[in-house]
Amino acid sequence: MEKLNIICVDDQREVLSAVLNDLAPLNHYFQVEDCESADEALELMDELDAEGEFIAVVISDHVMPGMTGVELLSQVSQDPRFTQTKKILLTGQATHQDTIEAINRARIESYFEKPWKADVLLTTVRSLITEFIFDSGLDYRPWADVLDNSVVFRRLR
Repeated sequence: MEKLNIICVDDQREVLSAVLNDLAPLNHYFQVEDCESADEALELMDELDAEGEFIAVVISDHVMPGMTGVELLSQVSQDPRFTQTKKILLTGQATHQDTIEAINRARIESYFEKPWKADVLLTTVRSLITEFIFDSGLDYRPWADVLDNSVVFRRLR
């Protein structure tokens, strides 16, 4: 079975911990990784890709030292290795222009404002992972227990 990864990026440890806690129901099925900077996330993505693993979802804060979340997600979007990777921007400080840029440049699939609702984040990530599996041509059955059934049924039609 292929290894699927979810990468969470935020420079604030308490926010990162909250995201990891909200995604805990997925830990049995997927590798959930945390990074405290965009550079750390890109390095991890290079390592995982070199090991033949998949990056299914990247969840990133926007306002971080060095590279912003929009810049990170834009780089991910433009990297041919990660064309199927789903992207979520999670932020409390993005302007309207930042949001437009995230949609247009980074091609994010979802946007969450802090504080977010844990159940909505988990449901969104489950849907995006399901989309990733089908978009990547992977067999969905090993993860059938945790995938978004509405996406599975729509994709199997």
